Amino acid sequence: MKLRTVISFLSILLLGSLGVSMRSARAQDAGQAELPSAPSAAQAQKQPQKAAPSAQPQTAPAPPAAVPQAQVPSGSGEPDAATPTTQPSNQQPKGTASPSSLPLGQGPSEDDSLTTIRSTVNEVNVVFTVTDKHGHYVKDLKKENFKVVDDSKPAAEIRSFHAEANLPLDVGLLVDASNSVRDRFKFEQQAAVEFLNQTIRPRYDQAFVVGFDVTPEVTQDFTDDTERLSVGVRSLRPGGGTAMYDALYFACRDKLMKAQHKGPVRRAIILLSDGDDNQSHVTREEAIEMAQRADVIIYTISTNLSGTGHHGDKVLERIADATGGRSYVPFQLNEVANAFAAIQEELRSQYAISYKPADFLSDGRYRSVEILALGQKGLRVRSRHGYYAPSQ
Repeated sequence: MKLRTVISFLSILLLGSLGVSMRSARAQDAGQAELPSAPSAAQAQKQPQKAAPSAQPQTAPAPPAAVPQAQVPSGSGEPDAATPTTQPSNQQPKGTASPSSLPLGQGPSEDDSLTTIRSTVNEVNVVFTVTDKHGHYVKDLKKENFKVVDDSKPAAEIRSFHAEANLPLDVGLLVDASNSVRDRFKFEQQAAVEFLNQTIRPRYDQAFVVGFDVTPEVTQDFTDDTERLSVGVRSLRPGGGTAMYDALYFACRDKLMKAQHKGPVRRAIILLSDGDDNQSHVTREEAIEMAQRADVIIYTISTNLSGTGHHGDKVLERIADATGGRSYVPFQLNEVANAFAAIQEELRSQYAISYKPADFLSDGRYRSVEILALGQKGLRVRSRHGYYAPSQ
């Protein structure tokens, strides 16, 4: 009897303990079911990751200090304004935070921005030649032999000066292919081919060929291959009217001004024409202004062999003189080749000077330039007469 009583008592205790455990489990499940329908911690972590690609790159942006120095000027937190050709203006370099997304205090300061503008804008580069009283090129002068007058005031500072015998060339050959030059066209083509063969150095210089009558036609685009340039010259055929100013405007604005380079380069146009124009939409002065804005020197070779003071010769002289070039008027057909040879020599006998103007304003207006030779008599300096200041 006592044994049965003990067994019954133990059974009651076990059943009671089991019931308590089951009620506790049911209460826990009921408690979870009553929680608000907010996302779980795991879901909350996934949501920012889904939005991340549209907000920022998967790789965390490098701090400004870690950006290569070639992309960021000293003391600035933005890409260097002097290297626009390596990074499109509407894209940020990889690993570089956008200036607008930088925290306050990390972006470029106002003083830094102004310094960058001064270093890239308020500097003028002029290429020029010097000849003695006999017309021979003088190639051994120093910076101290020159004085620069900008807008009637001495330059505030000469920043660089050197002879430019080996600077890369960008040359545009513009050949008048109108009916007025038909009788001497083949000889002029041959002289132009010889000039390009002797002037353009492979992997260093480049040139393009444009023939023009009513409209300009590019028969060979920029290349350093003299054989392709020769084909471009020989493919020209005379015929039609003459739109010389339009051809000059096109070559300066659409070809030479848009050519990309990693360093300094000399831009020149060789214009072979009789100087007559009866079809252009732009004026002579507009063509000259575009050449000045593109920093292009224009050399002209007259194809008028009449031996008289032809009106076109005066036009060609005005174009060459305004851009710092030179006008050649051969009296015989074989002298056209001599004119090309003289241009080639001049392109290898130039100086380049860089200076900071006094009282410079970015107002877009034309500023005159005069380079004076000091210390020696009889020296003649030939350069462009001025330039257009950039507009703000």
